[in-house]
Amino acid sequence: MSWLDRVRNRIPFIAKRETPDNLWIKCPGCAQMVFTREYIENLSVCPNCGHHGRIGPQARFDQIFDPGYTLLTAPKVPEDPLKFRDSKKYADRIKAARAATGEYDALVTARGNIEGQRAILAVQDFAFMGGSMGVGVGAAFVSGVEAAISARCPYVILTAAGGARMQEGILSLMQMPKTTVAITMLREAGLPYIVVMTDPTTGGVTASYAMLGDIQIAEPGALIGFAGQRVIESTIREKLPEGFQRAEYLLEHGMLDMVIPRAELRAMLARTIAYLMAGKVTV
Repeated sequence: MSWLDRVRNRIPFIAKRETPDNLWIKCPGCAQMVFTREYIENLSVCPNCGHHGRIGPQARFDQIFDPGYTLLTAPKVPEDPLKFRDSKKYADRIKAARAATGEYDALVTARGNIEGQRAILAVQDFAFMGGSMGVGVGAAFVSGVEAAISARCPYVILTAAGGARMQEGILSLMQMPKTTVAITMLREAGLPYIVVMTDPTTGGVTASYAMLGDIQIAEPGALIGFAGQRVIESTIREKLPEGFQRAEYLLEHGMLDMVIPRAELRAMLARTIAYLMAGKVTV
């Protein structure tokens, strides 16, 4: 036995301290390590670079609504209308997404108050199959519109999606005109439709209800577009400008009304709703 082994054996055993795996989080924006508690307390926004992280419906509702909001029941729809299968069965993918997120589908809707202003708020969950738009998302969107019309209050949606859900084929694309008709119903009822685009909002969602708001808002740095940048560059054979498809670029070129940091969003929504609903009859 070497002297090193003898010394090591004589050292009293000290149990290794267990460190939680989630004590720190690496910011996708600046790659700095951020204390998880500080990150969450800052509304999942990096305190170093201001990168706005992706969050789910529960966190959104808690951040925007006054206490006491109510979740709306998700409409039941055919779960696998085309019996689709790629590397996995579509039905299995849905089950996995529901188990991971605890949601029925990628769009969750709730009723509540935003600083005293009544609203129906819908949140698209990117963690649920990339927030993809399928029959379930379309049905939840229309259900939320109907709830807003019934309550005579605005409909606010926070979008986050990779586009239409390929496993539902043409049925997913039909949600584009379906949601557009629902927005027309809101306008005929004289009620505001407010869109808040978060990172990322792309594909068929951008080509339909995400760009039809009476007021268009986005979070800082959000990726917003239809086709991807590389696809566009290969099609037009030109290099796109710096920051193309980011919220700030769209604001500069007239595609958005405002870019609002997450910490200011609740107050801005309340002021906007109060202004748009002034003089309207509510129930």
